[in-house]
Amino acid sequence: MLPSSPASLDEPLRVVGIGASAGGLAPLTAFVAQLRPGSGLAYVVVQHLHPSHGSMLRALLQLATPLPVVEATDGVPLRTDCVYVITPNTELRIEGGRLRVCAPSQARGLRLPVDMLLMSLAQDFGARAVGVILSGMGADGAQGFRAIQAKGGMTLAQQPQTAEFDAMPLHAMATSEAVVVGLPASLPGLILAGQGSAHCPANRAPGEAGTGAMREEESAADGCVEPRNGLDEGVAGDATEDDPNALAGILALLKARSGHDLSAYKVSTLMRRVARRKAMHQLPLLAAYRHFLEHNPQELDLLFKEMLIGVTSFFRDGAVWQQLREEVLPALLARCAERGRGLRAWVVGCSSGEEAYSLAMLLEEAQAARPELPRCEVQIFATDLSADAIAMARKGHYRASIEQELSPQRLARFFRPRANGYEVDASLRERLLFAQHNVIQDPPFTRLDILCCRNVMIYFDSALQSRLLPLFHYSLLPGGLLFLGRAETAGRSEALFTPLRPHSWLYWRTSGPAPERILSFPIRDRISAPVTQEHAILNSPLPLPANLQSLADQLLLHEFVPASVLVNPGGDILYIQGRTGRYLEPAAGKANWNIHVMARPGLRTALALALRQAAADADAAPLELKDLPLEEGAAERVDITVRAVREPPGLKGTVLVVLRPAAAPAPRRTRRKAGPDAEGQRAAADMARALEEIRTLREEVRASKEEMQAAVEELQSTNEELQSSNEELTTSKEEAQSMNEELQTINGELQRRLSDLALAQSDLQNLLNSTDIATLFLDVDLHVRRFTAQIGRVFHLRDADIGRPLSELASQLIYPELHADVAHTLRTLTTSEKSVPTMDGRWFSVRMLPYRTLANVIDGLVLTFVDTTVAKQLEQRLALNRTEQDRSAG
Repeated sequence: MLPSSPASLDEPLRVVGIGASAGGLAPLTAFVAQLRPGSGLAYVVVQHLHPSHGSMLRALLQLATPLPVVEATDGVPLRTDCVYVITPNTELRIEGGRLRVCAPSQARGLRLPVDMLLMSLAQDFGARAVGVILSGMGADGAQGFRAIQAKGGMTLAQQPQTAEFDAMPLHAMATSEAVVVGLPASLPGLILAGQGSAHCPANRAPGEAGTGAMREEESAADGCVEPRNGLDEGVAGDATEDDPNALAGILALLKARSGHDLSAYKVSTLMRRVARRKAMHQLPLLAAYRHFLEHNPQELDLLFKEMLIGVTSFFRDGAVWQQLREEVLPALLARCAERGRGLRAWVVGCSSGEEAYSLAMLLEEAQAARPELPRCEVQIFATDLSADAIAMARKGHYRASIEQELSPQRLARFFRPRANGYEVDASLRERLLFAQHNVIQDPPFTRLDILCCRNVMIYFDSALQSRLLPLFHYSLLPGGLLFLGRAETAGRSEALFTPLRPHSWLYWRTSGPAPERILSFPIRDRISAPVTQEHAILNSPLPLPANLQSLADQLLLHEFVPASVLVNPGGDILYIQGRTGRYLEPAAGKANWNIHVMARPGLRTALALALRQAAADADAAPLELKDLPLEEGAAERVDITVRAVREPPGLKGTVLVVLRPAAAPAPRRTRRKAGPDAEGQRAAADMARALEEIRTLREEVRASKEEMQAAVEELQSTNEELQSSNEELTTSKEEAQSMNEELQTINGELQRRLSDLALAQSDLQNLLNSTDIATLFLDVDLHVRRFTAQIGRVFHLRDADIGRPLSELASQLIYPELHADVAHTLRTLTTSEKSVPTMDGRWFSVRMLPYRTLANVIDGLVLTFVDTTVAKQLEQRLALNRTEQDRSAG
């Protein structure tokens, strides 16, 4: 009888979805062995099973647990304290608190039954869902973990080193949602201990029940009261009083492990995240958890991923997106079309990409709504600190539940249906560039028209927020748009941004520059690269002068040697001598120490040609470039000498570029005669040089275009072949993996059956020996199959005699008709019983009967030999006494 009552979404029932594959029988057994009634939990088990073979999984698990174990049936409501097991060749989902069993939707080898169960469990039970991944091959279950974590549920994985096959636990942990890792037998206790730490429905935003757990600050911004539970109590008290530097030490460990500094995050946010992990390991104090982190780098990875849990959706806060489409995007697109340039946007903290794709869809719709405008190129940069989130965003694959967030028209236009959801159309995905980026430490993107940073700054302290807003102002072009979240404002940076309307989350960037005193560029601490011999020669400080000659040499070098730059063949600057500020300047954006980027516009073309020639022929004479203008139309002129370096050997292959002001023209003695001629000659020289440059550039462009076209065609052909081969290999790999998992499962069940068979055989042998009856089993060919230990009183048999014919066996019986009677019994299937003497004077009752299998098939004979010597002797004495009595009477 099943316990409790059917599950309802109105009751505080939690459902545990358990996934396993190859090698999963042992951890499943260890897991269910720890289950006890009264937990208020329901358990659903999905294991990869062979589709055409029966499964003993239910029976094997029932032997290990006191809870009832039943096979899943379609439409059955979930009940507490019950274990439901998947059946072969089916898929199992949960809808409305009931089990849904259906035929597989994918071909064998492509099925992901664990993902299907966990994703449906997350959709149905939200924060009350629990996911468990045990031993198995492949990545089945990883997507389900993401879905459960997005809803605020709990996820657990078996320790990979204890799993027979660690691929499934490792993939589950790599998704950043495996919050607990432990032995299978310890996971049930951790689930019960963590029930108080689950996100309650009060933590969701209004109107978003069942669609994902919001982060703490977002919930607070929506007016929800933040719940207090076992994980939060005492966090600000005993943990910090134990060691005030414990949190700082944890953040230092995280920075050393990941390279990212989280010290600028709000302390309350950090403490809640750390307290959640600390409670999972049942550590009372923050200092103890810090000590645990020092010896467990894997826990550092999990804690860092815990800090980066993101919640997002398509067109979240629909009203502001509608305002963006109707009032803002048309003006931005018209401005870009007027200036003849593309539109650039940056989505900060894009998480799994929903908001970035939402912006791309709006831009596409806005351009389609204004066909009279020239179509401008749209480029969207989407960044996030989490590498896992960026990988998901690049893939562009989302679950079927996005149907609730997107209109049917947008689904049909921008998405393609797939087996487990939808995939973003390739034409839309090509407009986005996803990259891992730390907005606190990495340089920003610049010359932007739109900067979307929603619900990111709510996790930062006020000092960091005050530093980021001027940086966003610098990144945007005048008149650019800043798009914030509903809990964020421009704050004290109102002079830098003007709201579109009062209380709006859309801000226009003002035209004035940000004050330099408040503009602070992020700088990432980088590990110094090892110094090679070449760099050691260039960068090592000059030795102190030993005499007057050295001092004079340094003075002359400093005062009279022209500015020069040493570059590699690619134009990267290795060393700078003298002051080059008149000729080179840093380019806007990310720092780039390349002479082609830093050279003033008037020098770039001629300098690029000269560098290419010098790199191609190191033995050629130095190239002299005379009278080059710094800027177009500028009066200041520059002479450049480009020389390939041949000595010393450590600098061979580099190019030396010497820059110096052009010599002033000679004084004009007769202005009326010499002036026009000199100006004409100068103009003719400029014209000849310009024509030569144009001709050279045209030839290079034509050659490069032909090479690029040929390379593109080859790459396209190669890419198609590789894609086809990759698809075939992926299919073959998945099919082989599926078959291997099924074989592993069957092997586990077979081993259990063999153990049961060996036990039954031992029981049978002991039973036969306990009867003290000599028994001989013969097959249909009358060969020895089995015998008991007592048979030695009749036949001289050993274990090596199994398989020998009966006719070859020597016995103590005086029974010449033995073989004839055995053959007659096998032929007629009638039972035969005779009393037979032995050579040593004993008597045996020999009984022969057919050997019948469970299928009622005759498969040999069974001969039993019961010692009746005592009875025979008594019978003889009675006969003798009777004879003597007859004689006396006669």
